[in-house]
Amino acid sequence: MAKAIKTKLKKTSSAKTPFKMEWDLGLLYNSEHDPALEADMAKIESAYEAFEKKYRGVSNYLTDEAKLFEVLTDYQNLLETLPLSKPINYFQYRKDLKSTDRVAEANINIISERLTKNENKVLFFELALSKISVATQKQFLESKKLAPFHYFLERLFLKAKHDLTEAEEKIMSRKSLPSYELWVNGTEKMLGGLRIPFGKKQVSLAEALNLIPTLPKKSRRVLHESTIEKLKELGMVAENELNAIIINKKINDELRHFETPYDQTLLSYENDRETLRSLRLAVKDSFNVSQRFYKIKSKMLGIKPLTYAERNIPAGKISGNFKTEKAVAIVKEAFSKIDPMYAGILDRFLKNGQVDFLPQGGKTSGAYCSGNLNAPTFVLLNHVNSFDSVMTLAHEMGHAIHTELSKESQRGLYKNYSTATAEVASTLFEQVAFDSVFETLSSKEKVVALHNKIQDDIQTIFRQIACFNFEVELHDSIRKKGSVSHEDIAALMNTHMKSYLGETVKLTPDDGYFFVHWSHLRRFFYVYSYAFGQLVSKALYGRLKKDKTFSARIETFLRSGGSDTPENIFKKAGVNVTAAGFWKEGIQTIEEEIKQLKKLVG
Repeated sequence: MAKAIKTKLKKTSSAKTPFKMEWDLGLLYNSEHDPALEADMAKIESAYEAFEKKYRGVSNYLTDEAKLFEVLTDYQNLLETLPLSKPINYFQYRKDLKSTDRVAEANINIISERLTKNENKVLFFELALSKISVATQKQFLESKKLAPFHYFLERLFLKAKHDLTEAEEKIMSRKSLPSYELWVNGTEKMLGGLRIPFGKKQVSLAEALNLIPTLPKKSRRVLHESTIEKLKELGMVAENELNAIIINKKINDELRHFETPYDQTLLSYENDRETLRSLRLAVKDSFNVSQRFYKIKSKMLGIKPLTYAERNIPAGKISGNFKTEKAVAIVKEAFSKIDPMYAGILDRFLKNGQVDFLPQGGKTSGAYCSGNLNAPTFVLLNHVNSFDSVMTLAHEMGHAIHTELSKESQRGLYKNYSTATAEVASTLFEQVAFDSVFETLSSKEKVVALHNKIQDDIQTIFRQIACFNFEVELHDSIRKKGSVSHEDIAALMNTHMKSYLGETVKLTPDDGYFFVHWSHLRRFFYVYSYAFGQLVSKALYGRLKKDKTFSARIETFLRSGGSDTPENIFKKAGVNVTAAGFWKEGIQTIEEEIKQLKKLVG
């Protein structure tokens, strides 16, 4: 561990609330000097070394199902008994609470390197198993003895078609730092250092982006233009970065024999290509729905045309002070309507100090839920007593409930769920909380809340698919041409943003430079999972509203972890995402809400 002075962290509950308002990281370790921390790392390293020593050079498990059962059981025990993410996440949480925590930053780097070495020690096992004959694969997948491991083996064999040799895989792992991570980190650092003029002061990019939707029209547009100017200054940097990492991906895809730029993402998220094809087509064919919303928005705000700066501004404010205690009470009541168990999980998190509520200097922005195998799950918020803060609490606790029930119900290999299912639970519980609060609002506030809810759906579904389509064309262009200029990237982004915004929103050529900071473009083709999760969530919630007993099916999904493909998990829960017209079902609920909004605004 890196040596440094001891850093004290608050662990007390607020005197004004009956629960802890801050994380109790003592649930992990007391400090960087806690002997348990190095003991855990030593335990992890020793277990991986023992596995390697026991099975490297052994080949009987590649043909004998009884031997394979023994190896897989030992392999699963690594996941079930070791605190694999606990040491590094302890320091990651510290850094997220205080960005200047250099002790945490140093230890993150050290532990990350040690964990990578551990993973390389067992790399031989999956690679050797993945290379067995098709006939033996079939035998293992039909074996009753190996039934608990069938899905793991099925995914392993699918992945095997794209695996390289052990030596080559180690090279791929090691080269990812200079060929991807350093490029992305370099751009992020430059973006983090941007200072944008705002009145008589300078603000960071993150502050500017948060301020723009909240300002009066003139100030909003001025800050928007100033932000674009600064992003455009980094256009060449982002051009070089994106061309480099996309060409690197092209090389990787060719070596691994992936047909399309997004096939690796689909394999990783455990979706099939047809599911994605039908999702993209359904949303693209319904871009007129989002375009219709922006026409209503323009009329509501009295702004014609809307600019890119106005695409996501709220329609007004919802009065009321949603202080932490009030927000917790709302969310608990809403969760209890589905099942008291969910409110109980929230209570446990509050009692133990697993939720960090309030913004403070140096704390990372936004919100997240972070799950750990064999260690507590933590939720980070920046609660500002607003209606949106209530929704964020419900959203992140949805993730937490999904994580807790998966960990509770699944064995080690299946505790982690697919990225494609990750946004389903969160948005489902958020919808439940929204409906719970909506009925308590005044008529005027209902218009604001409904507008903002639809707008969030537009951003989550239509905007993300438009971004996915932009990514596909960008990757294809770079693969064909060798490189694409930042001017052409910006123009391409505008083309795809226009596809869902329509003619009501006027874009300038420079608006396309928002590609410079859109971090999801660096997490290749991730964005479709937002649309997938939101539309599945709407389908589940629609069934729950019609039949309260459907909550049992929802629990089935929440407990499934990563034990099957997302398609099969939802099918078992009563939702067939492969059925013709399924995606239109969720889109129709948005259309109905747009009609309701139009009626309310007159």
